[in-house]
Amino acid sequence: MALSRMLKLNGICGFKNCSLLQPPKSFRTNVRHFKRTRAEEPRPDLDSSPFGNISVNVNNISLNSLWKPLGFTILFSSACFGGAVIWHYENMRSKALEMLKRPMGFVQKQVDDALGEIRREINRLWNSLSTGEKVFVPIFFLNILVFAAWRVPRFQPTMLKYFCSNPGSKNVCLPMLLSTFSHYSFFHLMANMYVLHSFSTGAVATLGKEQFLGLYLSAGVISSFTSYLYKTVTRQPGLSLGASGAIMAILGYVCTQYPDTKLGIILLPFLTFSAGAAIKVIVGIDTAGVLMGWKLFDHAAHLGGAACGIGWAYWGNEHMWKKRDPILQYWHDLRGSIK
Repeated sequence: MALSRMLKLNGICGFKNCSLLQPPKSFRTNVRHFKRTRAEEPRPDLDSSPFGNISVNVNNISLNSLWKPLGFTILFSSACFGGAVIWHYENMRSKALEMLKRPMGFVQKQVDDALGEIRREINRLWNSLSTGEKVFVPIFFLNILVFAAWRVPRFQPTMLKYFCSNPGSKNVCLPMLLSTFSHYSFFHLMANMYVLHSFSTGAVATLGKEQFLGLYLSAGVISSFTSYLYKTVTRQPGLSLGASGAIMAILGYVCTQYPDTKLGIILLPFLTFSAGAAIKVIVGIDTAGVLMGWKLFDHAAHLGGAACGIGWAYWGNEHMWKKRDPILQYWHDLRGSIK
């Protein structure tokens, strides 16, 4: 899809949770109820997009309506952290048991001999991936599935209801997470996945796959809540979708953890700059976007995701992850009592 055509799709663009911050003037129905207005003939450039004539109910947007998504954000982020701790514990435990049970690789040899040729080839390809790539591939696959679902007309009401976040919707919690895997534009999808792939290997190498996934999912929901808060305060409702809030957390973490790393732009390979400078410029642009009311991207969601990554680099890893012993002890005792 050409970039010029993509920009016509009422904000479905580029690198971030793009937001439809210019809804029609008649706020007659909630986002979950959408239809073409009879007074308007469908514009040719919007025929392929479900976002053309969506009415968003501004009357549903108030600070009091944010308590529910705030509670969901806190509970979900806490669950991600606890889940990452338990997942890491179980992985370490299973590896230790495997080493004790495997006599000089004999068991693994027997398993390999029993595998079929196709399965052996899949295993070979999977094992050739780095740990970061093994985390990236499932995320990429989920994003592709959701992107494909957008192409099916009969799915679009459900996609608009659950895979676009909007503070004026009656469904405010689940879309905060599902919209993180949702892209309508192919360019939007590829740009986000390219950045995620570029930074996931370094982040997973430092954090481990468990902590990485916990940060990624938490940041996706937190960035959605940040977007909700901004849209509510400014009274500018609109739909947001895309993985950029979560990706900004990974970008923020890596650039803060390795500020001297040299980065470049794929189309301008001669231009290089430090990771520390890059994150400062990105945060500066998004801050300006929030203060000046720019509507090209969901700048508030950008800032929410970046704050998660930077905060985790400076504080979370040291004061939360390294002090997770109470959770481990509780899980160990619970595991023992179940047995």
